[in-house]
Amino acid sequence: MDRAQIKEWLSRQPLFQGLTDQEMDSVVDLAGTRHYKTGMHVFMQGEPVTNVYFIHDGRVKIYKTDINGKEQIVNVLQPGHMFPHQGFFRKGNYPAHAEVTEAAKITYIPIHSFENFLLQNPEISIKLFRVLGDIIVDLQGRLEEKLLHTTYNQVILLLIRLAKIHGEKLDKDWVQFNTTFTNRELANMIGSTRETVNRTIAKLKKKKIIKISSSQYLIVNPSLLEEEIS
Repeated sequence: MDRAQIKEWLSRQPLFQGLTDQEMDSVVDLAGTRHYKTGMHVFMQGEPVTNVYFIHDGRVKIYKTDINGKEQIVNVLQPGHMFPHQGFFRKGNYPAHAEVTEAAKITYIPIHSFENFLLQNPEISIKLFRVLGDIIVDLQGRLEEKLLHTTYNQVILLLIRLAKIHGEKLDKDWVQFNTTFTNRELANMIGSTRETVNRTIAKLKKKKIIKISSSQYLIVNPSLLEEEIS
């Protein structure tokens, strides 16, 4: 990926929209691009924070592990996403692992260089705060789901959320995921068990609220899912 391509792609990211051509040149001067194969880690939990990353192609799973090795998926990121957001303000180590789940092309900017750029361009800091605000709202919503809903409803709410992020409309009623998720991965996203998710998926299939495509992608009816928890 050459300099012009990096500049063109980054200029379309919400964080950099509105910058002048000269300001974008300053951003590109800081950036590099790497290719990652499926299964590779961009960084590991506990490693020193060094870069912020922007996904061009592919997908990245952000997850934590406890002392027993149990995995908790924090997010699944796709093209256009930036990570880790706390990297701009948090010194120390990465709080989670970042694993490539679909071969990826990723642009990176060293944190210390980008911090200096933010000081020179405070309007970018305002945009960054807005992005972080959306993430905080999302995390608050997930916490409320955990505290106020049964596990059955948590699985349904997770499917609704994933359909918005990773779904493509088939028609006015049905949405097909463009990423495959195992039941274990779904369970790890809400801190549940695979068996619980298995039962919930089976029940929703029986009620004809979700389907599985021939390629093993989930197909969901968001309206019926919402009715199921109301």
